[in-house]
Amino acid sequence: MFRNTVIKLAALNRIQKKALMLFADVVFIPLALWGGLVLRLGEFWPDLLQKFALPIVLIICGSVFIFIQLGLYRSVVHFMGSNAIRTIGIGVAASSLYFFAVAFIFRIETLPRSIPFIYGLLLFVLIGGSRWFVRGLYQHHRFSQHSKHPVVIYGAGEAGVQLAKSLIAGEDFFPCAFIDDNKALHGFIVNDIKVYGNAELEHVISLTNAKRVLLAVPSATKEERKAILDRLDRVPLRVQTIPSFEAIVSGKAELHQLQDVDVEDLLGRDTVPPQMNLFNACIESKNVLVTGAGGSIGSELCRQILKAEPNTLVLYELSELALYTVDQELREVQKQLGTTVKIVPILGSVCDRFRLDELFLTYAINTVYHAAAYKHVPLVEGNIFQGIKNNIIGTKILAEAAEAASVENFVLISTDKAVRPTNVMGATKRTAELILQAMADRGSKTIYSMVRFGNVLGSSGSVVPLFRKQIANGGPITVTHQDITRYFMTIPEAAQLVIQAGAMGKGGDVFVLDMGSPVKIFDMARRMVLLSGKTIQDAENPTGDIKISVVGLRPGEKLYEELLVGENVQETVHPKIMQAYEVYLSYEELGEKLAQFEVLEKVNDCAAARALLQEIVKGFCPSSPIVDALEGREREVA
Repeated sequence: MFRNTVIKLAALNRIQKKALMLFADVVFIPLALWGGLVLRLGEFWPDLLQKFALPIVLIICGSVFIFIQLGLYRSVVHFMGSNAIRTIGIGVAASSLYFFAVAFIFRIETLPRSIPFIYGLLLFVLIGGSRWFVRGLYQHHRFSQHSKHPVVIYGAGEAGVQLAKSLIAGEDFFPCAFIDDNKALHGFIVNDIKVYGNAELEHVISLTNAKRVLLAVPSATKEERKAILDRLDRVPLRVQTIPSFEAIVSGKAELHQLQDVDVEDLLGRDTVPPQMNLFNACIESKNVLVTGAGGSIGSELCRQILKAEPNTLVLYELSELALYTVDQELREVQKQLGTTVKIVPILGSVCDRFRLDELFLTYAINTVYHAAAYKHVPLVEGNIFQGIKNNIIGTKILAEAAEAASVENFVLISTDKAVRPTNVMGATKRTAELILQAMADRGSKTIYSMVRFGNVLGSSGSVVPLFRKQIANGGPITVTHQDITRYFMTIPEAAQLVIQAGAMGKGGDVFVLDMGSPVKIFDMARRMVLLSGKTIQDAENPTGDIKISVVGLRPGEKLYEELLVGENVQETVHPKIMQAYEVYLSYEELGEKLAQFEVLEKVNDCAAARALLQEIVKGFCPSSPIVDALEGREREVA
C-alpha cells in the first residue's frame, strides 16, 4: 500500500505535482494560523478565530502568490536541496509580514504580537518538513527499488547531460546525481538530476549507494583530469570516463561508450604537439627501418612513422608472432590513412650481419630506429651473455652495417637505466650508447644519436598491465619496495619525441626526454585499486578487497632512476627534449674490450663478463650477486 502510494506520486506529471503542492500549502497556512493561536492562547478553539473568517482567505491567497513569485513550485521535490529550503524560509518570512499587514488592516487589536512569529515557524516546519519527508520517501524508493545500477556523473555540462540521457534510455545504469566543480551549479536541478559539489561526494554515495563515477569532461586537459581524480581519491569508487573530445568529434567513439580511466591520467602530463619540421625530417619520402618493430616502443614508432608517409617502412623483428601482429595492424592503419607506403615485414636478428647487409642494399635505407633490445632487468640478470649479445654486439653489428650502406640517420632507443646502472641490462644499454658515440667520434658519415627516457605506460612487462591483472584476480598487488619511484610517459608521447630528437642529431648526440616528476610505484598501485572501485586491505582496514604486498627489490633493481650521467645538459629547440654531453671511449679502445666478450662467453664466465662491463661503463655498480641461470657451468674450449 505504502509503496504503491509512492509509485503513484512519482508517476504524476509536473502540473499534477505542482497542483498537489499548492493544495497542501493552502491547507498548511490556516493550520499554521490555528496552531499559532492555540500555542499562544492555550485554547483549542480560541474566540479570536472568529475575527479571521475573511483575513484567512487573504492570507492564503497572498501567501500562495508570494510562493509562486519566489518559484517555490518550480523546484522538484525529490531533488530539493539547500536552495529550496532557503526559498521556503524567505517565502514564510514574507507570509508572516503579510500576516502582520492583514491584521493591521482589519484592526485585530487583540492579536498578540508573537502569533505571526509562531505562525511563521509552524508554516516553515509544515511546508519544508512535508517536502523533505516526500523527498526522503522518493529517494529511498528510487535508490532501493531501481533495477538499474546507480551512477554519479562528474560534470554537469553538455557532455554530462547527454550522457545522462543515454544512460536513462539504456538498461544498465541510471544517473542519480551530478558532481561539478562549478559552484554556480551546486543545488540546481539539471535534467531532473541534482548537482552537488565535490565536497558532498560522500553524502551522495551514502544517499544513492552508487558504486561508480563517470567522468563527463571530454575536453579537460590531462592536468585537469588528474586534479579531478585526486579529488575522487578519497572514496573507493570505480571511475570510468567517456571518450575524449577528439575521439567523439572524429567519429572514432561515441559519447555513451564508457571506458576505464587511463593510468596516464594520474600523471597529469599534457602532450606537446610535435614540431612537424622535426617530425617529418628523417621520414617523409624516405626509406625507414625499425628494428624490434613488434615491441611496445617499436610498434608505436611504426604507427607514428606511417603518418609521416615514408616511401618504404621496413619492419625488422626476431619474433614471428610480434612481426605478424604489427604488420597486420599497420596495414589496417594504412587503409584508414589512405597512404601508399610500402610496408615490408622481415624476420631476423640484429646480430645477423649478412641479412642486415642484404636488407640495406635491397631497400636503400635512409633512417634507422633501433628499438630491438632485451629490456627486462631480472631476465637479463639471469641471462647475462644473451643480454650482451643482443644489446651490445647486435647494436655494433647494426651500426656498422648502416655505416657501410651510407645510412643517413641512426637513432638508438636507450633508457634511464643506462645512467649509473646497477644491473646488466642498464650497463649493456650504456655500452650501446658508447658504441655510437665512438663511431660518431671517428668521423662516420652516418649521423648517430641516441634518445634516453624512462618507463612507458602500458609497455610489455611494465607495472601497469601487471597491476591491472592482479586487481582483476583479486590481488595481492606486488610492489618491490615501499619507496621505489620511476619516471613515466605514454608510449605515443615517447615515440613522437624519439622521432623529433633523432632529427636534431649532429653525430654522437645523447638526447634526454623530459619525463616530468618521478612517481612512487606504491602510490600508483593504491590509486589503481581505488579507481577500480575496490578498497585496500591493510592494518587499518583488514577486511579490504585488495592487499598491496611489498616483496623486496629484484636482482639489479634500484630505488631511483636517473636520466643524466653528468651535469652537462643543454636545452634544445624542443621544450621536452634536452641534450647531454657525456664522456666516452675511443672506437679502438672500446673495440678491444668488446672483443673479449666472445672469449668469455665460450667459457661461460659471467663474473668476468660483468667485471668487463664495469670497466667499460663508468659508474656501473651491481646491486646483487650474479644470478645467471647457467652460472657455474664451465664450458670446454675446443
